[in-house]
Amino acid sequence: MSSLDRTLDGDVLVHHLPRDEQTIDAALVAKHGRSARTLVKEGALRLTLLAIAPGGDVPVHHTDDPVSVHVIEGDAAFTAGGQAYELRVGDVIVFGAGVEHAARSTHGCLLLLTVVHDGDRAPASR
Repeated sequence: MSSLDRTLDGDVLVHHLPRDEQTIDAALVAKHGRSARTLVKEGALRLTLLAIAPGGDVPVHHTDDPVSVHVIEGDAAFTAGGQAYELRVGDVIVFGAGVEHAARSTHGCLLLLTVVHDGDRAPASR
């Protein structure tokens, strides 16, 4: 199933993150320092697994909508608004709409991103 076709098949969808993690392409993580896999793309909801390689990063970017990031494995350091945030397994960080942020990982990490796009406009491309 392509990452463009990740809708709910019924009223409930269950994901088992350890199994979903296996869908991340390790070769892409090694080559590019990160890789992502969309788990759900249903209406305004986007749920994405993001793997960052040891020493990898995600450059400064933003989304037009709020986003939450949950650390599933490893360590992640975020910067936003001139502040640094060191996160570990189980931590969640939430960025408001339009807030520029970046991420890096010393030892590698797996993150779960959740975005709910404003229904009044099309989702921003990144």
